[in-house]
Amino acid sequence: MALQPTRGLYLYLETLRIAFDDAIVTDDEAQILHILAQALGVAPADTAECRAVVAGEAAWPFDEGSEYGGHQMGDATTYQSALIAALDDDVISEDEWAMLDHLRRIIGLQEDQHALIEESIRAMSEVDENGQRRIERLERYLTVCSF
Repeated sequence: MALQPTRGLYLYLETLRIAFDDAIVTDDEAQILHILAQALGVAPADTAECRAVVAGEAAWPFDEGSEYGGHQMGDATTYQSALIAALDDDVISEDEWAMLDHLRRIIGLQEDQHALIEESIRAMSEVDENGQRRIERLERYLTVCSF
């Protein structure tokens, strides 16, 4: 069954492409991709087809010139969910940071929006058992992928 072009599918495929750059998808990357698939409305049945598209085994489902990128409502929440998933991992890989940074860029997340997400994560740290570890990893992420 052919993939139906949607903005969510576009964002997922673009992020998946970054995960497949080294031809290996780690468990950490898979976790972020799973969260993104849910948040972006990509059906579990479509993820195998998405892998085939990224691997060059199936056709890219978007026409030349289709514009699915840019910032839209709900993007900040999707990005925040993916960021928290990455921060809660035991090991943070450069591949995860690259995926998040790429997602941030293709949705056009603005610096002030990122600052609000950071503030929210810091506020949650006070009531969350993983909060302090999450903050330490957030600081590392901000060093590696600064605005």
